[in-house]
Amino acid sequence: MPDAVLVVNSGSSSIKLALFDIASDGEPRLLCRGSLDEHEVEPRLTIKETDGAILYDRHRKVADRHGEELLLDALNWVDGYLASDDLIAVGHRVVHGGLAFATPVRLTGSIVNELEKLTLMAPLHQPRCLSPIRAIMTERPELPQVACFDTAFHHSLPASATRFAIPRQIHDTGIRRYGFHGLSFEFIAGRLQELSPSAGEKRCVVAHLGSGASLCAMRDGASIDTTMGFTPLDGLVMATRCGAIDPGVLLYLQQQRGMSATDLEDLLYRDSGLLGVSGLSGDIRALLASESPYASEAIDLFVDSIARQSAMMVNSLHGLDCLIFTGGIGEHAQEIRRRVCEQLSWLGLALDADANKAGSACISTRDSSIEIRIIPTNEELVIARHCVRNLAECGSDSA
Repeated sequence: MPDAVLVVNSGSSSIKLALFDIASDGEPRLLCRGSLDEHEVEPRLTIKETDGAILYDRHRKVADRHGEELLLDALNWVDGYLASDDLIAVGHRVVHGGLAFATPVRLTGSIVNELEKLTLMAPLHQPRCLSPIRAIMTERPELPQVACFDTAFHHSLPASATRFAIPRQIHDTGIRRYGFHGLSFEFIAGRLQELSPSAGEKRCVVAHLGSGASLCAMRDGASIDTTMGFTPLDGLVMATRCGAIDPGVLLYLQQQRGMSATDLEDLLYRDSGLLGVSGLSGDIRALLASESPYASEAIDLFVDSIARQSAMMVNSLHGLDCLIFTGGIGEHAQEIRRRVCEQLSWLGLALDADANKAGSACISTRDSSIEIRIIPTNEELVIARHCVRNLAECGSDSA
């Protein structure tokens, strides 16, 4: 069996795993996928073949920190599955790279310490990204690990899209807009190029809609604007995150309600968004199925934020050729796609109702002036490719 790379994609409440073998041409080929679900009382790790057959299924009676024990269990299982010492690296999604990390990097203890300093800029995500890295460093110090950053794709943003209107000396310390979901947007940019060179050159708004959600204005495959900023809080309404909010609200809550920084962090990251407005759930599927007027209000707010901020992205692009839906909601929630396109119809979008219902690759009508597509994202494949390139550039020894 060829060399293999394990990808660990840590989200805000779950961890995705993907194991790839590396073909002779260097292209990763998926062997199996796994998910560590921490929503359950007993965290569960399941690994499945590409046809859906279960290869590994394990519960932990006691929740361990960020699934570290289950992840190490999976690492041991991978050794047996590969039947040899073919695992050559582990690739990780790391949400925030700050100013220093604009490309994938081979991880060392000192680099992990630098990344840990960015935790306040992504408190839901950064600890969950770094915890598996530290666990593997301790258990398998000889195994190379590569970090791939969600912020890296947006380092092409012009200065006008990265600056806040704050004093320059504060901006120069790194207080600026970074943007996130870059690994997803990078995959979409590459997929468009595969569809056709002309598609890759179009002015595109890519809507990554999931528990976390953001938009990217993309031209010639590069990011020129995005809705998330200094942290993954900004921009669209999300499952439990507020999205864009008047900063005066935060000052008021501090000064008049006596809320601490920790109180505000919990409010903005964990108790707001779809969950906060509906009082029911942050899961769009539950809200679409509910008859509650609060659920309806939450959905309205979500759709309005997507449509409103899509128009902002169109302004940055000076026009629009293609709207792309991706992410769990973007790929599967036909009603959300329908309502977003309806609100943006003034731009010339015309949605094919049957194609949208079927989840077709192209869901615009033939006479639509704007192409509308659904493109499933694949962050794990992007990470695996970066791992292969990094190993080729740096060699297989630890940095």
